[in-house]
Amino acid sequence: MIQILIGILSGIISGTGMGGGTILIFLLVYVLGIEQHIAQATNLIFFIPTSIIAIIINLKNKNIAIQSAILISIFGILGAIIGANISINIDVNLLRKCFGIFLAIIAIHEIYTIVKWYKKKKIRDTNKNES
Repeated sequence: MIQILIGILSGIISGTGMGGGTILIFLLVYVLGIEQHIAQATNLIFFIPTSIIAIIINLKNKNIAIQSAILISIFGILGAIIGANISINIDVNLLRKCFGIFLAIIAIHEIYTIVKWYKKKKIRDTNKNES
């Protein structure tokens, strides 16, 4: 049952474009106790069908810049090959630490973006009230 809930939660987050794989890896490791390497590889399998669905919906809504997507995909495949080879040769603890640092960087960036947006909105609201 917990796997179903993890799949639904990750799928929803993935469908919104926020990276459901990040939450999936976290949940597989810390909720189900799966080894980091296996969790990351499982995430790659999860990514295929969820990406296909998201691509279909976004193509239908004309939300994809096809030329950019093709170029990014080609080099993304190259990066995935390099990353997978690096990942399988890294100690599990180091891989887990790298993943944690990655999550921390994302969190810091998101907090910074929210604070920046809030400040900009506050300035706009102040200017409207003065008018």
